[in-house]
Amino acid sequence: MKKLMFLMILAFGAACEGPMGPEGFPGEDGEIIASKAFEIEVDFTEANNYAHLEPYGFNVLSSDVTLVYALWGAENGKDIWRLLPQQVFFEEGLMQYNYDFTDVDVNIFLDATFPLSLLDDEWTANQVFRVVVVPADMVGRPNYTDYDATMKRFNLSDKDFQRRD
Repeated sequence: MKKLMFLMILAFGAACEGPMGPEGFPGEDGEIIASKAFEIEVDFTEANNYAHLEPYGFNVLSSDVTLVYALWGAENGKDIWRLLPQQVFFEEGLMQYNYDFTDVDVNIFLDATFPLSLLDDEWTANQVFRVVVVPADMVGRPNYTDYDATMKRFNLSDKDFQRRD
């Protein structure tokens, strides 16, 4: 009996291996089953209350997670991206780039311990962000602060970030 059971387990295990099948169909109701990404440029002003609300333009489940990276500079011709929130210390106090999200949009905003009107344009004008929506089943516990590792994990490259106007 033990030999029969062993052979059945062995046969079942062998039957589970084989070549990779074709890519699956999109999820029900149009929700995303792979990471979606886009890039936006934002001007934070007093008129927009130092915030920018961006609709996704595609279906997002309430269980999905949104990540936002700020373009922080460049080194040796390579862009440096930092995961929000990011804090900057000034003589006047602390300023923070932050965000929140729902299943329909992402809100990127500035917060500070001093009046935001005191900030120079370098901190408020033409700020570039990359938004990545991660399906809930891919969230896990990786270190999302490492931009390059996150892009590799979700099979994203610069061409996947279409600039929105």
